[in-house]
Amino acid sequence: MTSRAAPAEAAALPSKAVGAVRAGLVAFPFLCPLVAGPSVQAWQLLATWVCLAAMLLAIPCAVPARGIWAWLGAGVAAVVLFSSPHAGAAAWLPAVAVLAAMAAAACVGAGMARGGPGTSGVLAVGVLVAGLVSAVLGLLQYYGLAEPLVPWTTTPALGQAYGNLRQRNQFATLISMALVAALWIHAAQPSARLRRWLVAAALLLLVAAAASTSRTGLLQLLSIVGVAAFIARRERRGVAPDGATGTPPFSLPPPLVLLAIVPVYFAIAWLLPQLAAGEVEGMMQRLQEGAPGDHTRMILWRNVLSLIAAHPLAGWGWGELAFAHYSTLYDGPRFPEILDNAHNLPLHLAVEMGIPVSVLVCGGFLWMVLAAKPWRERDAVRLMAWGILGAIALHSLLEYPLWYGPFQLVFGLCLGMLWPARRAGMALPPVLSSIGAAVLMAVVGYATWDYIRISQIYLARDERLPAYEDGTLAKARKSWLFARQVDFAELTLTAVTQDNAAAMHSLAERTLHFSPEPRVIVKLIESAELMGRGEEAREQAERFRIAFPSEYERWLKGLSVDGLAP
Repeated sequence: MTSRAAPAEAAALPSKAVGAVRAGLVAFPFLCPLVAGPSVQAWQLLATWVCLAAMLLAIPCAVPARGIWAWLGAGVAAVVLFSSPHAGAAAWLPAVAVLAAMAAAACVGAGMARGGPGTSGVLAVGVLVAGLVSAVLGLLQYYGLAEPLVPWTTTPALGQAYGNLRQRNQFATLISMALVAALWIHAAQPSARLRRWLVAAALLLLVAAAASTSRTGLLQLLSIVGVAAFIARRERRGVAPDGATGTPPFSLPPPLVLLAIVPVYFAIAWLLPQLAAGEVEGMMQRLQEGAPGDHTRMILWRNVLSLIAAHPLAGWGWGELAFAHYSTLYDGPRFPEILDNAHNLPLHLAVEMGIPVSVLVCGGFLWMVLAAKPWRERDAVRLMAWGILGAIALHSLLEYPLWYGPFQLVFGLCLGMLWPARRAGMALPPVLSSIGAAVLMAVVGYATWDYIRISQIYLARDERLPAYEDGTLAKARKSWLFARQVDFAELTLTAVTQDNAAAMHSLAERTLHFSPEPRVIVKLIESAELMGRGEEAREQAERFRIAFPSEYERWLKGLSVDGLAP
């Protein structure tokens, strides 16, 4: 008995190890603690691409449907054609690279679909692991107990929970995706012991969802529970794909058990703040009070609609929303912060690239979804992918998760899983996967070196690398991937004088399209005054007063508005 079982066990061990590695590649981007330099998400994105390159080598890839190539290609063409003219390749190259990485992830996802439930389970396990680890980190943060784990995580204010994603709505979306993954594993694994562990995992995820105090997360939870209860009821009614009745095995929990998740969530949301050492904002309070003052999405979206009405066909240009918001005087209330994303994907595409592009991109995706008829879906793996994709899509109607590497990766994987090529033999040759991984690693290597180089400007002299202690700015000017960050640093570090007024004015105008914040505006006003452009200076001062009233008052009093300048 033992000798016969040994080969099977020996074969299972490498298989489990490979599966664990693959799942880890899905999970790590969500858990990556690296943050440094002028961009919060740069290291997370680079870590995501490293994991994607490893997936191209570790998972047999396949070709996604032609519609996916056409849809992503249309996105690339739109970004290049409608990019901002004020930054050259730096305006469109990052977005093009992201879309190319999504295409590579779709190839991996198509390979997962081709490999069956065993391979597709990598996505579920990876997302669930990321969700559970993030849930633990988030609860430690919520109760102010995360300090011993620094630098592996951060320590936000008491009552804040977001793991290593640094934004509670992103944290909530990860928790929602992990809940979908847990439901799929429950459906796929009949083991009673495993299902008991999954119940405990789901409870932890529910506590973390409540700790996030994310209203987006609550909408996702209600959607997941409602759809899962519907599917569970359909299973128990024995409705087969062809409409005939049968007795398929029960996999999801009973509908009433699933619906009971909602009152349990609200009970937890009420209890969590009561257990905190200090006064914290709970979910119930957020639901009652809403967003503070003029920070509501209604005002934000009203402003965006005004900007769309000004340039409905071609938009303001890719990456130009922040400048458009600053430079426009609205008739009604104004969103008070730098607005660089519309917090709604269709609106964002419309304001930056025009209504036709938004209809083409969003309408094309909607057409693919409707053509796939997800409401008729019976395959458990595809239902899981639809659930995860739905959580990201819902979040994209309220914020911008697809601007961050981990969600880009999972979104691409789901695209490939849900829309693989129709021909069963459309596997991607291993040599092409290897070439793709090599190209991606080369891009990551160059971008990492370039980002480390330009980040030295944002460090104190004694914290810089030895080669960049002197002449840092001159050495960083050679960057073309991060030219806009270099321009920003140069502008904020250089005093405006009569001799350099013309050059500083040109630099300030260019930087205003990248980040229209008070310290940039002040340099533009100062240089315009020294050049004798009094009318322009007065016009910019008026826009400054309207966009940033508090900082404007500080400037009038002669106080600094530099904040955390490099």
